[in-house]
Amino acid sequence: MILERFSLKGRTAVVTGAGQGLGRVFALSLADAGADIVVAELSAQTGQRVAEEIRALGRRALFHPTDVREPASIEAMVEASIKELGSIDVLVNNAGIANWCAAEQVPEKDWRAVMDVNLNGVFFCSQQVARRMIERRTGCIINIASMSGLIVNRPQPQSAYNASKAAVIHLTRSLAAEWAPYGIRVNAIAPGYMATPMAEPYFKDQRYGGVWMDMTPLGRPGQPEELGPLAVFLASEASSFVTGSVMVADGGYTAW
Repeated sequence: MILERFSLKGRTAVVTGAGQGLGRVFALSLADAGADIVVAELSAQTGQRVAEEIRALGRRALFHPTDVREPASIEAMVEASIKELGSIDVLVNNAGIANWCAAEQVPEKDWRAVMDVNLNGVFFCSQQVARRMIERRTGCIINIASMSGLIVNRPQPQSAYNASKAAVIHLTRSLAAEWAPYGIRVNAIAPGYMATPMAEPYFKDQRYGGVWMDMTPLGRPGQPEELGPLAVFLASEASSFVTGSVMVADGGYTAW
């Protein structure tokens, strides 16, 4: 009986930036729990590949090229998703970018690029999908924030990224409060340092990985697959009374 509440059978989930890294893990995890998946991804190569992986699990999958910086692109993805798969029950706002640069030297275009993807993209995707969820009086939105929205990382300077993720956390709470009367739950996952291919070189560098792990009580990076069950929990009826929450998965980093 308990395990049935974690099932996503019969539901459709949109995952932005699902072509690689954490997005791919979220998409496959939700599919493994029973959901059909919309792979909302800029790259046709990686997006199509993940869609095929989902179909291999016996689920329906739609790849739709999506630029979360462009409301028109988001709207086209939402319309195609509903036409092809019938509804959108879950939205995972995963697409994101980062850069390291001393605050006094950050070029305007780089600051705006981070905010455009990490914050504006989350808002406009949520807005477009929520309009349909409001009509149905049900839905679940999961924003991928970061522990960087709660603390200041060291030793790398990343003020734009930190600010964008802090904004995502408060946006999550704001949307949760505003859309609760429509039966829409909005939560966030805030990962710590994860062992993704992009991060691997930094873990091998003691200037970065050594400092990060010294500040992490568990003493290791998280594995991307460790976040999948958390996304399933938040997307399912197992978390039916959870909204406006930020689930931190950082190996204890923010405990110190």
